[in-house]
Amino acid sequence: MRSAIELFYIVAGLLVALAMTWAGAWAYPLGREVIWWCGAAAMVATIAMGIGPLRRARAIDRGVRA
Repeated sequence: MRSAIELFYIVAGLLVALAMTWAGAWAYPLGREVIWWCGAAAMVATIAMGIGPLRRARAIDRGVRA
């Protein structure tokens, strides 16, 4: 169950980053390419920061001390 919650947070973070990136690119078309690259970096960072908590949650779900 904890793993599902962590996955939910990662997916929610990716969706928020995508929405903010899309809105920024829409609002400032001259910087669209740079905005999308920054958004991609934010999405990669969201995934990278979610790996540790996800691993701990999986260990707890399996009954292993994390």
